[in-house]
Amino acid sequence: MSPARPLGDFLREWRRRRRMSQLDLALEADISQRHLSFVESGRAVPSREMLLHLAERLGVPLRERNPMLIAAGFAPVFAERKLDDPVLAPARQAIDMVLRGHGPFPALAVDRHWTLVAANAAVTPLLAGVADRSLMDGAVNVLRLSLHPHGLAPHIVNFAEWRNHLLDRLHQQIAATGDRVLEKLLEELAGYPVPETAIRSGPDYAGIAVPMELRTPAGVLSFISTTTVFGTPVDVTLSELAVESFFPANNETARLLRQMAEAGPLKDES
Repeated sequence: MSPARPLGDFLREWRRRRRMSQLDLALEADISQRHLSFVESGRAVPSREMLLHLAERLGVPLRERNPMLIAAGFAPVFAERKLDDPVLAPARQAIDMVLRGHGPFPALAVDRHWTLVAANAAVTPLLAGVADRSLMDGAVNVLRLSLHPHGLAPHIVNFAEWRNHLLDRLHQQIAATGDRVLEKLLEELAGYPVPETAIRSGPDYAGIAVPMELRTPAGVLSFISTTTVFGTPVDVTLSELAVESFFPANNETARLLRQMAEAGPLKDES
């Protein structure tokens, strides 16, 4: 059995990940650098409240705060429940309400590894062109589905631009969380080829957002997206959920989406 990891190792790792010196963190946490040094070296044991305060200042994900608490001799305080747990029912209802309310525009909810949790009806017709239907079996990874050469990739008009945007987001998420699963996912996605039919850049919308232009049987749809997370979660699962909402970037896209919603799911005619 491997020895328990010292608390100081956790603090140094997250401090370096955030590119903060001991002085930087001490100032952020309103404590002395000497006390922080003693905590990192094991010469002082912080209270549970102080440890959680340091974790908050470091932006440590809830999932990683429990091991820090255990290393300091405290019980973990952040529960991790399954989405179908009755305790999370209000949160799940809120997600469903957001997804339904966003129609006829597409929206979906994902977990920390970009696994699809839920989606509204507007998403289904956008997937008609996916050639490898196994990408939509079981636990569907949204990034894999988007960038796989037999997924949505050949249908994304500004694929190179959208691919760079998604990979940049994944890089940032890895930097923030240190998640090994995401590191492997990034390596996989970065190895996918760029379709020759989908390499041009789309409009920059005055530099305010990276659009996604998707070719569908109804025509080319242009989207800009937003991400919504729960504001004050204390459950690990809830803290890692995100709702991705796609808005029409032009009037023609809005018109086509409303038309598609009225007509029902479209069949791929290609």
